[in-house]
Amino acid sequence: MKRTPPGVLAAIAAAALLIGAPAPATAAPPSALPQVAPATPGELLECESLIGFEYEATRITAAAFTPAGVQPAHCRVTGQTNERIGEDGQPYAIGWEMRLPADWAGRYLYQGNGGIDGSVAPALGNFTGGQERSGLAMGFAIISSDAGHTGAQNGSFGNDGQARLDFGYNTAVTLTPLAKALIEEAYGRGPDTSYFAGGSNGGRHTMVAATRLADEYDGFLPIAPGFNLPQAAVAQIAEAQLFNTVATVPGNLNTAITPAERAVIKAGILERCDGIDRLRDGLVQDSERCAKFFDIHRDVPTCEGERDDTCLSAAQKDVLAQVYAGVTTSTGKEIYESFPVDAGITNGDWATWNLFISVALDPLAVGTVFMPYPDHSILASPLTADIDAMEAGIYEAGLSGQSAMEFMTPLGDDTDYDTLRDTGAKMIVIHGASDAVFSADDTARWFTAVDKAYRNKAEDFIRYFQVPGMAHVSGGASTDKVDALGALIDWVENGVAPDRLIAEARGGNAEAMAAGLAPGAQRPLCVYPLVARYVGGDPESADSFACKPSSGDPASAD
Repeated sequence: MKRTPPGVLAAIAAAALLIGAPAPATAAPPSALPQVAPATPGELLECESLIGFEYEATRITAAAFTPAGVQPAHCRVTGQTNERIGEDGQPYAIGWEMRLPADWAGRYLYQGNGGIDGSVAPALGNFTGGQERSGLAMGFAIISSDAGHTGAQNGSFGNDGQARLDFGYNTAVTLTPLAKALIEEAYGRGPDTSYFAGGSNGGRHTMVAATRLADEYDGFLPIAPGFNLPQAAVAQIAEAQLFNTVATVPGNLNTAITPAERAVIKAGILERCDGIDRLRDGLVQDSERCAKFFDIHRDVPTCEGERDDTCLSAAQKDVLAQVYAGVTTSTGKEIYESFPVDAGITNGDWATWNLFISVALDPLAVGTVFMPYPDHSILASPLTADIDAMEAGIYEAGLSGQSAMEFMTPLGDDTDYDTLRDTGAKMIVIHGASDAVFSADDTARWFTAVDKAYRNKAEDFIRYFQVPGMAHVSGGASTDKVDALGALIDWVENGVAPDRLIAEARGGNAEAMAAGLAPGAQRPLCVYPLVARYVGGDPESADSFACKPSSGDPASAD
C-alpha cells in the first residue's frame, strides 16, 4: 500500500486520546481523503522454487508454472495452513491456492468464494458470469481458499468451533499476511495495491473483510453480498414453510407457484411499474417506487375457481405478500428484510432459491453451522422446524464462543468504516434487484445507515449500484455484464469515482435474450439512491438515460 499521509483527522483523534477527551464514534470525514498511489507492474522471479516457501503453520504442497493458454502464463502454488485435529476428532486445515501471473500488474486480490465454501475454487478472480475479464487476465496475483474445511465436511464442520470461525472470518485474517509474504517472495516486493472481491457468500466474506481487514486492502468489491447470511437462511426456511401452505402437493414446493403463475405476477408488476423510467422495456428501474405502486392483491388476477395458470388464489397472494414484505416470527419480529418488487420473479434462479435450496441447503447451514450447537432435526424436517427457535438461535453463542450473527457478519457496528475511509480505500457494492436469497433491500438499508452515520458523505468511499432484473450474482432478464473491478481500480488508484457504471445485456444470458434485450444493449447502473430514467434517443444506449432521484408515475410512458 502506498498512500499519502492520513491527514488531519487521525491527528485530531490521537490528540483527543492523549488529553483524555473521547473521540467521536464516527468522526466527520476529512475534507480530502488520502489517495492510494497507482500500482506499478512487475515480473515473476521464482515459481518452482516456491515449494520451499516457509511460513508459520503452513505446508506448501505444489508450485508449478502454467504456460499461457486460456489464462495468461502464471505460477500456481498450493498449500495447507493451520493443519490440526478438531474438537470433533476430524482433520482440518485451511486449503488454498495462489496464482501468480508472469506479467504482474503489481496488484493482489483475495478471492472470496460462494456457497458454504469447502473447496478451493481456481484462483482466477472470477465472481460473476457478467464479469468483463478475469482478475488473472488483469494481472492480479490471486489467492483462493476452502475457508477451513473440505467439501466432505460441509455437513459436519459445524461440530468444530474453530472451523466455524474459519468459515466466518478467520480464514481471510490468516491468509492475508501469508499471501502478501508469498508475493514478496515471488516478485521481490510486496503488492502496491490490494483488493478483496467475491459474490454471494464471497460477497459476505468481502463485507466482513471491509471491517476486520480494512487496513490491509485498498479496494473491496462485494457482489450480491449475504452479509446477514444467518438471517437470510432462516428467512428462506420460513418462506418455504409459507409456500408449502399453498402447494397442491404438500412437500413439493414447485406446486406452490408455477412458472406460468409467476409470469402472471410479472405482467402485473410491469403493467404498474415498467413506465416509471419513461421507457417500457421490460425492466423496472426503480423497485423502491414500484413497491409503492404495485399491490399484488389488486394488480394480479384472483382465481374465481381452481387455479389454472392465469390467476393466483387469495392464499397464494397472501403468501407472496408476506415474502415481499419480509417474513417474521410468530410474534411479528422481522427475521431478515423485505425484497424488492421486480420483474425478475420469472427468473429460474428465483425458483431455485425459494422452492429448492430453501429446503435442501439452507437447513444444512442453519442446522449444522448457525445454531449454537448442531441441530439435525432442522435438516430432517425443515418444513415443520421451529422458526422462532431458529431465529433466536442465530444470536446465541455456542461451540465457537460466538453467535452466528457475530462470526458470520461484519465486525461490530456495520456502519463504522472509519479505517476504510481514512486509509484511502474504496468499496463498490453490486446487487441484483431480483436476487431471491440475499435481498437488495437489505443492502440498501445498510448503505442508507452508513450514509447517515457519515453525514451523507459515504459516497466519498462507498458506492452501491443496484441492477434491475438481475438474479443472484448474475443472470436474469437484466444487463448483468459490467466491469466493476476495473471501475474499482480506477477509483482506488486514479481517484475517478464512478458516477455510474455501464452495464450490457450478455449474449450468454438466455433470460435476457428471451426478454428482448439484444446482446450489447446498455443501461446505466446508478449510484444509489439515484435511478436510471430514459431521456430520449436510442433505448439500447446508456447515453439515452440519466441518473435521477426516484420519481415518476407508472403511466408516464403510455
